[in-house]
Amino acid sequence: MIVVCGEALVDFTPTHIGDNEAYIPRAGGSPLNVAVALARLEAPPAFLGRLSLDFFGQFLRRQLLLNNVDLRYVSEGPELSPLAFVHVERGAEPAYRFYLENSADRMLLPEHLPPAFPSEVQALHFGSLSLVLEPGASTLEACMRHERGRRVISLDPNIRPGVIGDRETYLQRLDGWLRQADIVKVSVADLAWLHPGQAPERIAGAWLGLGPTLVAVTSGVDGCAGFTREQTVRLPGVAVEVVDTVGAGDAFMAGVLAALHHRGWLARDRLAELTSSEMMEVLRFANRASALACTRAGADPPYRREVDGDSRR
Repeated sequence: MIVVCGEALVDFTPTHIGDNEAYIPRAGGSPLNVAVALARLEAPPAFLGRLSLDFFGQFLRRQLLLNNVDLRYVSEGPELSPLAFVHVERGAEPAYRFYLENSADRMLLPEHLPPAFPSEVQALHFGSLSLVLEPGASTLEACMRHERGRRVISLDPNIRPGVIGDRETYLQRLDGWLRQADIVKVSVADLAWLHPGQAPERIAGAWLGLGPTLVAVTSGVDGCAGFTREQTVRLPGVAVEVVDTVGAGDAFMAGVLAALHHRGWLARDRLAELTSSEMMEVLRFANRASALACTRAGADPPYRREVDGDSRR
């Protein structure tokens, strides 16, 4: 089992009804997207987070259950559900406007964490807004530190500049997360904000020196790259008819974890032994999952049969 920790929110994605622009509510939030994608890729996920008891929160609960995500680590409360409005322009990264004050996800407290995780939990994944918004961010950081060395720790910072208050403080916290993580996924857009003007290869190398075993960098239509201390692997993008790119990075992250899980490589000692051909195999699966997610509106990740079918073409 892979436990995905963090926020679930409602994404309002744009569409047109006649001459009018409208917004459709969809289940979202990077951790929720990763959990759903893992389930569709047949790598058993559980979600750890806090949901509102309001109708949006119950909508999110239903979406997780419909996708066979285990909810044993979910707490609920009277706080509001977090909301995000998405602005999409062709050829550009999606832009988000978040409504997060007094929201349920950020009120995840230490008492909401399990006393211990069972041995069936192979990995914990962290990332996005949940590592920025207090007091939930400190709760998840403590969980990450406690589980370091016990199982694989996965991280996708998924930078949202509009939510981050002080950039220098964020960089210091990121340094701490990197020291706990075994797998890190990041986009070139994230890197451009974090370390403007620096080459992704240089940043990945510095991060590997802090502790991670594998750093994956996504570059949209230009594909992706994977870095370990011994290996560098690059893959071109997969050509598809793009509807939008919402959730594409989350599908990629889930693809990495699912590919490792299916091959028996989702273990700290095994990650350290990945060959270039094995890393290529993992990234190829993740690349396809991400590309297929771009062919449909909103965060709507593909199923394993779709990704496997694409691999035979």
